[in-house]
Amino acid sequence: MDRRRLILRLLFPTAIIVLLAWTPAHADDVGANKSELIRRLLATIVNISVRKYEVASSVSTSNDAGGTTPAADAGRTIKSYAGSGFVIDPSGLIMTNYHVVEDAFEITVMLSDGALLPGKMSSASRLADVAIVKVVTDHPLTAAHWGNSDSLQVGDQVFAAGNPFGLGLSVSAGIVSALNRDIQDSPYDDFIQTDAAINHGNSGGPLFDMQGNVVGVNSAIFSPSRGSAGVGFAIPSSTARFVFEQLRSYGWVRPGWIGVKIQRVTREIAAGMGLPHPDGSIVSWVLPEGPGKKAGLAIGDVILRCDGRTPTDDRALLRNIAHTPAGTTMTLSVLRDGSELSVPVTVEAWPRDQWDVRDAPTPVFRPKVQSPPDLGLSLSELDTEAKANSGLGNDLSGVLVKSVAAYSDPALRGMASGDVILRVQDKPVAAPDDVLAGITAARTRRRDFVLMLVLPKVRDVPGPKWIALRLGSAGD
Repeated sequence: MDRRRLILRLLFPTAIIVLLAWTPAHADDVGANKSELIRRLLATIVNISVRKYEVASSVSTSNDAGGTTPAADAGRTIKSYAGSGFVIDPSGLIMTNYHVVEDAFEITVMLSDGALLPGKMSSASRLADVAIVKVVTDHPLTAAHWGNSDSLQVGDQVFAAGNPFGLGLSVSAGIVSALNRDIQDSPYDDFIQTDAAINHGNSGGPLFDMQGNVVGVNSAIFSPSRGSAGVGFAIPSSTARFVFEQLRSYGWVRPGWIGVKIQRVTREIAAGMGLPHPDGSIVSWVLPEGPGKKAGLAIGDVILRCDGRTPTDDRALLRNIAHTPAGTTMTLSVLRDGSELSVPVTVEAWPRDQWDVRDAPTPVFRPKVQSPPDLGLSLSELDTEAKANSGLGNDLSGVLVKSVAAYSDPALRGMASGDVILRVQDKPVAAPDDVLAGITAARTRRRDFVLMLVLPKVRDVPGPKWIALRLGSAGD
């Protein structure tokens, strides 16, 4: 089986804790320390729910919660997903994975106290799979603290927190299973592998060290099924923090660039070059007028060290270059024709137009949502046959939904042909004019939403449900 097929993106978070006591302690003391550490950190973790348009060929589709979502038109459906995130700035900046909020037309953030806030993706890096979501609050939020992922060692205890399978905030514990994992997600891969339980919905949640610092962002799992197999991956905090600071400062990653293409020296390449060991990264292309060309780098050069340090592999070298600020001169130790040379290279910022091609967020499909007087609902009276089909008793009245305009707010909120409207606000309705009167009355009162008690045609559970429909000026 293709290994890449087993790497699964997560749309749900998780985490818990194991505390390592370096001095003798009673079991009760260790448990209390763990509980206190978790309690302090829970305020920094958020659940993220999103809604996205997805191309589909059927009228309805199963969503991750096990229900169905009516199609907004013949070619698109609206699906809901759940993910995780954590507060990284008290002003209301939330970090999560880009794939959690990618293509989302609606983002809702639930804080640890249960407050629901609308979110907006302020900036993102598609390549790094990092996004910053902004929420507006009337008070500063409790922010998590960055840890040093570079100091992690295999065997260190860690714990993850998030929203696995949309169940709500959960915590799980484990150890660092491996470092610098390449899951072929990008040329810069440097994932932390952990056996802390990570499942769908954990995406974007934090991986903490035992001091409560964020050392990673949970992002993917390796599994033959949809569940955790004990092989989870997190973006190291060193990468996540760099991306966050760049996005906050510039709106894009603005990586360092020297205008060369490199690849790892394999045993075969080393043998072909007559080298005794497969060390370093070989230059396979040098862009004309780029910093590398100006510094004298040439095709076939083997880069052994960067500023005196030996990168672990070609991915580490690329990360070193990307994290180097523009204008900084780095010294590359280069093997050429059997001799080692020192080549000073002045790093430049990656040309923005070229970087955006590979890294800028994809445009979100945002149709113009109409808000006519009827909110895009085509209605009719509920005749005897329709009432019988709906399961309503003879003593109840309602109004039949004949159709719902594509991309209207009722369509976005799941209303569909065959639904029955029983009440608008606190008043029962028996005719289409009653529904329109209720909408008009809510608008007159300058309400942002109008409540409708709706009996869905397709019901996961018996009975009607309240739906809040967004109001706007007629003709918006």
